[in-house]
Amino acid sequence: MSKKLSVAILGSTGYVGLELTKILSNHPNVEIVFLGSENNTDTSIEKAGKLILEKKLPLTQLNKDFDYKSVDTVFLALPHGISNEFVKIYYNKIQIIDLSADFRLDDYAIYKKNYGDNHISPNLLNNFVYGLPEFYKEKLINSKNIAVPGCYPTSVLIPLLPLLSNKLIKNKNIIIDSKSGYSGAGKNFDLKNIKQSENYNFFNYNTNNHRHICEIKQELKKTNKTEVFFSFNPHVLPNFRGMMSTIYCDLEDGVKKENIENCFENLDSNNHFINFIQNDERADFFHVQNTNMCILKMFNHYDSSKIIIVSLIDNLQKGAAGQAVQCFNISQGLEESLGLN
Repeated sequence: MSKKLSVAILGSTGYVGLELTKILSNHPNVEIVFLGSENNTDTSIEKAGKLILEKKLPLTQLNKDFDYKSVDTVFLALPHGISNEFVKIYYNKIQIIDLSADFRLDDYAIYKKNYGDNHISPNLLNNFVYGLPEFYKEKLINSKNIAVPGCYPTSVLIPLLPLLSNKLIKNKNIIIDSKSGYSGAGKNFDLKNIKQSENYNFFNYNTNNHRHICEIKQELKKTNKTEVFFSFNPHVLPNFRGMMSTIYCDLEDGVKKENIENCFENLDSNNHFINFIQNDERADFFHVQNTNMCILKMFNHYDSSKIIIVSLIDNLQKGAAGQAVQCFNISQGLEESLGLN
C-alpha cells in the first residue's frame, strides 16, 4: 500500500464536514490529523455528529488553530465568503480542496454579485481547477488547488455537458426543475419549514435567481462556446439527503432518442460514478443516498423533438464531500473510487 496522506478538515462539524470525516476516516490512504470547527472544540467528532467510526480521530479544535505544516491536504468545508480567508494563508503551501463557492467562479464581478464582496483573494480565482471529474479529470491530475462544484450544478452539468458538446440538444429553452433534501440548506435551516405535526411541506425558492445559476451558466458556456439559455426552479423536500434534477430539452434537428441513449451509454461506460438506467427500474433517492453515484434516466416526450432527463445524486456525497474525495483521489494518483464504494 502507498504511504498515507495526512489531511485536515476545516468546518468538520457541519453536514458536509461530517460527511467528509465519515468518508476519509475509512479511506485506506488517509490519516485525519486535524478536525476544525468554528466554535465546537475539544469534542469527539463521533459525539458532535452522531457518527459511529472505526478509527479514533483527534478532538475538534478551532479552525484558526490549524497548522498547515502538519498535513498534505486541507479540505475546506466552510461557508462562502469565509473559505477564501484560509485559502490566502495556505495557498502554494499545501493542497487545498475547497467545498465553498469562493473559487468556483472565474469572474470576480459575478462572484461579488452573487456572494458579496468579502473575498480577499480574487486574484486566485483562475488558479483553481473546477472539480467535476467526469469532464476535467486531466486538469485534476497533480492539481494543488481544487474548487468542488455545487450540488445543483453537479446534478445539472453531468447530463447537459455531453449533450451540448455533441450538439444533440438546442442551447435555449432548457427547463431545469430541481429538488433537494433539506441538508443542502445547512444546519441553520429551520425544520419547521418542512415538518409540522404530521404534515410535510414542499416548496420552491429563488426561482431563476439562485446563486448556483451563475456557476451552471459558466460551465455550460465553456462547453457550448456561447451562452446557454435555461430556466431554473429549485425546491426543498422534507428529505434529509438526495437531489433530483428533471431537465426538459429541445433536440437538435435530426437527433433521435437513440443518439441521446448512445451519448449517456458512453458517459456511463467511461465513468465509475455514472449509471445510465434504460429499463423500467425506478430512479429515486434510495438509489443514490449515501453513494457518490449520479444516476441518469431518460423519458420520451409526446413531442419527439423534445426529451426529458432525470439526474439523481446525493447532495452531500456526489454534490459535495464524495466528489471532493473523488477529486482528491485523482489529484494524488490514487484509484478514483478509493474510499467511496
